[in-house]
Amino acid sequence: MNDQLKQLASMTAKGLMSRREFNTRAAALGAGSVLSSSLLATAVRAQEPKKGGVLRAGMQGGESTNSLDPALAASEVPFAVSMTWGEMLVDVAPDNSIDYRIAEEISSNADATEWKFKIRQGVEFHDGKTVTAEDVVATLKRHTDEKSQSGALGIVQGISEMIAEGDMVTLKLASGNADLPYLMADYHLVIQPGGGFENPAAGIGAGAYKVAINEPGVRHVFERHPNYWDAANGAHADQVEIIVINDNTARTAALQAGQIHMMNRVDPKIVELLKSNSDITIEHAPGRGHYVFIMHVDKPPFDNNDLRMALKLAINRQEMLDKVLGGLGSVGNDFPINAAYPLFDASIPQREYDAAAAAEFYKKSGHDGSPIILRTAAGAFPGAIDAANLYAASANAAGIPLQIKLEPDDGYWSNVWNVEPFCASYWGGRPVQDQMYSTAYLSTADWNDTKFRNPHFDEVLIAARGELDETKRKAMYSELANILRDEGGLILPMFNDWVEARRVEVAGWTPDPNGELMNGKALIKCWIA
Repeated sequence: MNDQLKQLASMTAKGLMSRREFNTRAAALGAGSVLSSSLLATAVRAQEPKKGGVLRAGMQGGESTNSLDPALAASEVPFAVSMTWGEMLVDVAPDNSIDYRIAEEISSNADATEWKFKIRQGVEFHDGKTVTAEDVVATLKRHTDEKSQSGALGIVQGISEMIAEGDMVTLKLASGNADLPYLMADYHLVIQPGGGFENPAAGIGAGAYKVAINEPGVRHVFERHPNYWDAANGAHADQVEIIVINDNTARTAALQAGQIHMMNRVDPKIVELLKSNSDITIEHAPGRGHYVFIMHVDKPPFDNNDLRMALKLAINRQEMLDKVLGGLGSVGNDFPINAAYPLFDASIPQREYDAAAAAEFYKKSGHDGSPIILRTAAGAFPGAIDAANLYAASANAAGIPLQIKLEPDDGYWSNVWNVEPFCASYWGGRPVQDQMYSTAYLSTADWNDTKFRNPHFDEVLIAARGELDETKRKAMYSELANILRDEGGLILPMFNDWVEARRVEVAGWTPDPNGELMNGKALIKCWIA
């Protein structure tokens, strides 16, 4: 009974349950008022931030080739690193509302073609300089340059004019975009002094922690920014550290031994085992993240849509979800949107495994029968190797000669992803549909990792941005989903829950559907109780 009461008390302290509901459920468990009140008081105290100490995260998703340039962040460690030292104009809260950061007010004109961002006064960079509207404009301009190789290129290219005047930034758009504030929350758009033009990898931002040690692929150490503008709500530890541990077994062992306080990407196969450890708490949140296999539609044999359709029909999504993720997720449908997104169209038919239909499309494609190579690595996503082997088995059963090639984790995101024509990958998702499509499927997007280019798709996507009628906008997004599902190079078997683990002494954890480890903010917002 006590364990159940402690869990209820913890949920109440986090604001996930009302005190009235806690008292009702505690009484139903037969707990007296003295015991329940004591446990609740203890849980509430645990949620009061405690300053000091060193907080460590063990993470998969780091490589020796990683850079501190936020424009280049392409996997989980660079993402978490950028979120630790950086600050954007806005962020997205767990309830999908806008969390005002460097911008303290946002307004727009009636047709959403002009947006104004009032810059918060007194926000200080790590080098002691004050954040200005000019820094914001310079940052956005750097990401519009194709030479920056920014993952936000597809987002900022829609801005036709940027003006800094006093404490106000005005962004004028070529066409209306009702979602622009959400787009400014893209994690690549960390505000840097002078926009980061002189040294984009300097690691100087306005975030909670300053970079102290940067050893890509090994560890990243940060010290509290003494003049952090939002210290009341974060930066509780004196120092935080991200240790790169790509091996699942080693990362789990480090958590069990207390060498790290939290870890990302818990292998679904060991969730129940870790739950039996009283020193460890499993955290998971359903969201928009998805595990995928991507084909370059501009390279043979994947430039043949019949072959692409054969490969889409040759994957057993439910089997993969059950065996790889242990059911901690949902099946995908070959477009990157699920029910977690506003304006999702649930009426689009679910694509199922169909060996006969896959074989028919394969024959129609005229493929010569040579092996089709799918590249993957353990770090592509949790269970990626098992998922690839399951895929090969179901494709082979349909007469498709799919073969798996294992690649090393180190260098995967620079040497394989977005380079090789068929590989395993993942996406963390985005808060709104436009951002997801603009980042990865717009023809001009730098991170268009399927090389999908469709003028009509682009036209509908841009039109949907400025459409304020939700019924019409939903229909547009449905059209985009169907185009990508039937013509694109994306094979999306499953959406994943974020499954992570922390030591019980870590307090302040709040599940966040926007990304791993509280959308990269766990080291900032948590503390050691």
